[in-house]
Amino acid sequence: MKSNIIALVRDTLVEAGSTFREDKKEAYRNAIEKEQNEKAKWVLQTILDNAEAAEKNRSPLCDDTGIPHLVLEVGQDCAVTGRMLDEIKQGVKEGLRKLPGRPMGIIGDDSRRIDQSGGLNPDPSGVEPSPILLQRCEENVIRLHILMLGGGPAIRAKTYRVFHKHSTQVVLDEIVNWAKEGVAQLGCSPCTLAVGVGRSHFEATSMMLQAQVDGRYDVQSEMENEITKRVNEANIGPLGLGGNTSVLATFMKVGPQRASGVRIVCVRPTCCFEPRIATVEL
Repeated sequence: MKSNIIALVRDTLVEAGSTFREDKKEAYRNAIEKEQNEKAKWVLQTILDNAEAAEKNRSPLCDDTGIPHLVLEVGQDCAVTGRMLDEIKQGVKEGLRKLPGRPMGIIGDDSRRIDQSGGLNPDPSGVEPSPILLQRCEENVIRLHILMLGGGPAIRAKTYRVFHKHSTQVVLDEIVNWAKEGVAQLGCSPCTLAVGVGRSHFEATSMMLQAQVDGRYDVQSEMENEITKRVNEANIGPLGLGGNTSVLATFMKVGPQRASGVRIVCVRPTCCFEPRIATVEL
């Protein structure tokens, strides 16, 4: 008998790779209504139509189906076992086959995987998920978030230090500058900017992932609104065609900070289909 966890994870991965959450659909509808550039409006409508077709058919939102990134939230009295982690990994494999994921796994030893000389694994499940990020949650449940992260945003993302000069505005200015550059080069906009601020590169990147888990298009902080507004003023627009919808929203997570002259910041300009995310309680 197949484990219930395996089936739940499998179906959740397919959902992540093939659907928009409702608040994201509404964000697109609002952007379409407000957009004045006719070419940009057409792009926005086409993206939304594509998403609705993908959801109906349970087919991938994009040909770059993404690398599974997992965030596991654990309640106070819940236990995660090695067997459960094995079942989660098996569920990811089955989900990649069912979606189906694009075969992107590289075969071979360390050197061959770096230079791609080992060739591609033809099985979609050969795409290994990233290491699981473990978080505490207030509810007494075990909750898994699956994010499918594409290659384009990874190429245009940036994680680096910012000398804050005792000013939040200095950090925001740098985030906006990085975002304008990344969005302009990405191509598949409008973006959702995912931003993490931490004490190390690992922590900043973890905050960036958590920002995508917690973020909502209909709930934006003052800093998130400022970043979105300023990047949109660059007039990059959907697919770089101009218009006032370069960014739909910004999801920002600020972690603990140390007494230091620098902040480590991670900015990922997610593509028009990201965050591709779905959640399940195990």
